[in-house]
Amino acid sequence: MEFAHADETFFIESDDQPRQPCIDARAAAKMIARQRQDVIGSELSRQAADDYLDDILKHMQTMEDETLPDATLIDMQREIQWYMRPYLIDFLVEAHAAFCLLPDTLFLTVNLLDRYCSRRVVYKHHYQLVGCAALLIAAKYGDKKDRVPQISELANMCCGLYDAGMFTQMEMHVLNTLEWTIGHPTVDFFSQLLVAYEHDDKEVDCMSSYLSEIALYHRDFVSVKPSTMARASLAVARAVLGRPEAMDREMDHDETTVAELISEYLEQPSPTLARKYANPNAYRVSHRLAEFVAARAAAIAQAQRAANPPSPPAEILSKESNIYSTPHKPHVPNPYEGYLTPPITPDGVNFGNVAKDSYPMPRCPVTPTPQQHHASGYAQHARHVGMPNQQSFHQQ
Repeated sequence: MEFAHADETFFIESDDQPRQPCIDARAAAKMIARQRQDVIGSELSRQAADDYLDDILKHMQTMEDETLPDATLIDMQREIQWYMRPYLIDFLVEAHAAFCLLPDTLFLTVNLLDRYCSRRVVYKHHYQLVGCAALLIAAKYGDKKDRVPQISELANMCCGLYDAGMFTQMEMHVLNTLEWTIGHPTVDFFSQLLVAYEHDDKEVDCMSSYLSEIALYHRDFVSVKPSTMARASLAVARAVLGRPEAMDREMDHDETTVAELISEYLEQPSPTLARKYANPNAYRVSHRLAEFVAARAAAIAQAQRAANPPSPPAEILSKESNIYSTPHKPHVPNPYEGYLTPPITPDGVNFGNVAKDSYPMPRCPVTPTPQQHHASGYAQHARHVGMPNQQSFHQQ
């Protein structure tokens, strides 16, 4: 509906007209009462959590063992390859940010995706559909009702490649495959517990979340326990930001191994994820990480130069020569004794007529081209990821 004319007094307050309250007194009283109930409920939940914290942690550790995906089973997929994973994770990160979902929802989404891919054969053109179904299930599980994405919105984000029936059918298929076991203690859950217990600041918490989401892109972290990932990412975050390490507990072997593995994937994070953590609300931790990586690379290069200094050019001076005099070419009495340095260009009447093929030039080794299936995989992924074959989908 279009207005015929613009009302210039719409944004101007007039003293002649009395101001109307935005809400009445009854609605304001209900809002205040609801806020008080939320505060009381949060305090009671905190007290109960303190009393039952040990039991809660034992239950969460049992759950993370039962709902941990197996990367070796995903290796057996025929069409889904690991180089396709960053493209789908980028899509899920953008969709998660677009709907303003909880941080826990993203980790639960990837967990549902990996668990499904470790149990069912997934076709290449259904990979994005499975990711959308996992996001939809995770949002319904933990987020508020008004934040849950609509199927029409997900269909628009997929450029209309899937219809509403395919989203609904895949959502039910994922739930049945996982036997309706959705609950999973995520990395964000353990990170919040550790941050509160070890009194880390918000910047460390944000950097730890950034590192944990970087790990979502790589196969090496698929089968890592969330509790181990949370402690390892916090340790690396403190090292990046120059914070002191927690002194109450030392990391075990698995946590140390994961922390070292995380430090190997810091150089080239996803641009999509880097933009997410480049805003001031996230303390610009992506910029801090880039500065840390650059400083580390410079320190390594300097250490290598110090360990292996370049050899100075050797100068051969005669005993009678003066170091302040200009050096001259030494006189060679017999040009056929030994080899001169540099070698003399051959001369003669027939030198200019020698064919070029008689002096073959050395050739550098040709850079090997990527394997055929990798090269075609990226091109096929750009064309087929998210492109449905509805007939083959309904035949599954």
